[in-house]
Amino acid sequence: MNHICCYGEILWDIFEDKTKIGGAPLNSALRLKSFENKVEIISAVGNDLLGDKLISFIKKNGLSTNLILRNSYETGKVFINLDQDNNAIYDIKKFVAWDFINLNDQMIRKIKKSNAFIFGSLSARNHESKKTLFKLIEKASFKVLDVNLRPPYYNYKTIKKLLVKADFIKFNEEEIIEVSGELGHANKDIMSCVSFISKFSKTNSICVTKADKGAILFHENKFHQHNGFKVKVIDTVGSGDSFLAMLINELLNKNDPNKSLKKACAIGAMVATKSGANPEFNKTQIQEFIESY
Repeated sequence: MNHICCYGEILWDIFEDKTKIGGAPLNSALRLKSFENKVEIISAVGNDLLGDKLISFIKKNGLSTNLILRNSYETGKVFINLDQDNNAIYDIKKFVAWDFINLNDQMIRKIKKSNAFIFGSLSARNHESKKTLFKLIEKASFKVLDVNLRPPYYNYKTIKKLLVKADFIKFNEEEIIEVSGELGHANKDIMSCVSFISKFSKTNSICVTKADKGAILFHENKFHQHNGFKVKVIDTVGSGDSFLAMLINELLNKNDPNKSLKKACAIGAMVATKSGANPEFNKTQIQEFIESY
C-alpha cells in the first residue's frame, strides 16, 4: 500500500443539466483509493451547504477529511460546457475556499510520510494556496505535477518554478506544445517537446496525453507509447485525473511502464464513457475492458 497526498481544488462541477462533485485532487484521490492506496486530500471548502455536502461525500467514500480546511470563502464551483465532441470547457469561479489553503503542521507530517505528492498547476492560481503548495513541495519525496493551463489562471513564472520542482510531469498535447514554445522550443513534435522539457526541468518522467489517440510516456530515459482505446464519449471530465491516478499507482508499484501506460489509457477511456468525473470501476471491469480490444 502506498501513501499518497493530493493537493488543490475540490469543488462542484456544474453542467447545464446536472451538478456533480469533482476537482482534480478529489478525482485522483478517489481513483487511487480504489486501487487500495491510503490517500489524503489537502484542500479547503466553505462553511456553507455545498461545503457540508462535499465533506459528507468524501467521508461516505472512505476518505479522510482531516486535511480539508473550512473557511469563510465560498465552496468552489466550475461551470462546464461540452463542445461538439463532448470535450469539457471550464469556467472556474475564483476567490473560493480552495484558493485559501493555509499551511499547518499536520499537512507537513503527512507529506513527509507519503510516497507521492500529487498537485496541479491550477492550485497555484492564488497567492495563499500557492505559498502553501511550495512549502509542501519541499517536504515531499516524490512530486507529481499535473499541468492544467486554464486561462486566465496561470502564469509562466509559476509554471517554470513548478516544472523544476517536479519528479513526474503530466501534460496534454496542447499544454506541452504551449509550455515548450514559451520556454523557447519552436519544434512542435511531441517527443521533441518532451525531451526539451526533460532537459529544462531535469525530470526523467514525463507523460503527454493525446485524447482518443492515447498517450506518450517518457520514463527513466525511455519512450513508451499507447494508441488509446476508441470509445463513445459521454464527457471527458475527470478522464485525465483517473489516467494520472492509474499511471502513478502502477509506477509506484514498479510495474512495467508499457503495461502501466496501457492501463492508464484504459481507465481514462472508461471514465469518458460515463457522465461525471468519478464513475466506479473495479479491477475486473478494467481488465475486461482492456482484453476486449
